[in-house]
Amino acid sequence: MNTNVNRRDWLKRGVLTAAGVMAAPYLSYGAFPTQPINMDSKGNIPYTPFFKEYLPYTLEAPVELLAKLNANENPIGPSPMAVAAMQKYAAGGNRYAWKELYTLMDKIALEEGVKQEHIMMGPGSSDLLEKTAMVFFQNGGNIVSADPAYMSLIKVAEATGAIWKPVKLKDDWSHDLAGMEAAIDADTKLVYICNPNNPTGSITEHEALLDFCSRVAEKVPIFVDEAYLGFLGEGLKKSMVSLINEGKNVMIARTFSKIQGMAGLRVGYMVAQPETLGIIQKITRGGMGISLPSVHAAMASMDDAEFKNKTITLNKSCREYVYENLTRMGFDYVPSSTSFIIFPIEMEGKAFLEEMTAEGVGVRAFEIYGKNWCRVSMGTMDEMKLFTNALEKVLV
Repeated sequence: MNTNVNRRDWLKRGVLTAAGVMAAPYLSYGAFPTQPINMDSKGNIPYTPFFKEYLPYTLEAPVELLAKLNANENPIGPSPMAVAAMQKYAAGGNRYAWKELYTLMDKIALEEGVKQEHIMMGPGSSDLLEKTAMVFFQNGGNIVSADPAYMSLIKVAEATGAIWKPVKLKDDWSHDLAGMEAAIDADTKLVYICNPNNPTGSITEHEALLDFCSRVAEKVPIFVDEAYLGFLGEGLKKSMVSLINEGKNVMIARTFSKIQGMAGLRVGYMVAQPETLGIIQKITRGGMGISLPSVHAAMASMDDAEFKNKTITLNKSCREYVYENLTRMGFDYVPSSTSFIIFPIEMEGKAFLEEMTAEGVGVRAFEIYGKNWCRVSMGTMDEMKLFTNALEKVLV
């Protein structure tokens, strides 16, 4: 039995409770606030037979989260240079940012090694994923992706009329590229790859993915979501952007939300062939949703290499701390190339979320391949200590 719940009504009822605060990130997978959330009889979100997300119980009294580790936010951002730029240009918030947006696009194009005509801006990369889904699947078709995967593009594609063809990840949690290629048929309009993958944190080997994208893009467009690639340190060297200058029909999404710590300021972009961007921009404008102060903050953030290095260092040290403590407590984990870690738990996900929330710690819980899993974002070191202390109380 599935239950449809309107997102807007659900938020009105729940956002002031701990459950509302915990569940708000779960509602971000679609572009339409009035589109129903499909829940099963237990109030969870079933994505596929292999992949289900637990929603927390509605608690009777609000609980303040001491460690909000459920949305992969940068705990130290934005960059001080970005904050200064926001403050400087806040008074210009009454103006549209078109001129400044093109300056930002020039800056991005230079960093990516492409021409400005290959860049499309958006208020975060999820916005661009969803816009692509709405345009590509307005007349049906199917989309091929991994299972599990980041669901934003996929759920909007399904809401628009697409059929999702999920392909299970390999035993090492990398994309099954051969299986994905075999799943492509005459109705396939897009292949979607999130690398590093969310929610697993795993990465697919660069050379194998580069070969796959180079060959398969001759048959069908490929969208590679690289939101977390910056945490690799030399992320640009592992990007699929090099295929753009070879004329390949690939799209690459990046965001300022993660390593630059600008999740609430909403800046992202995609790199693609001008013809592909033209198809999308005939229907929707990507940069319209970005404010002038956010544009200036993004430009300033790009210049703050010290801040990005600080984020990478903190993220790595927190991951190693969590690895060490998970091992000490007897948990396995999936090695992560991102700002979060996923590991299996011996507790039903909804009950686990309730108990962790009662300890003031917000995390995510999934059922993947028949097991219950926790996904925890990297916060400050103090927040990670709160997390490991709470985990030990709840599960050990």
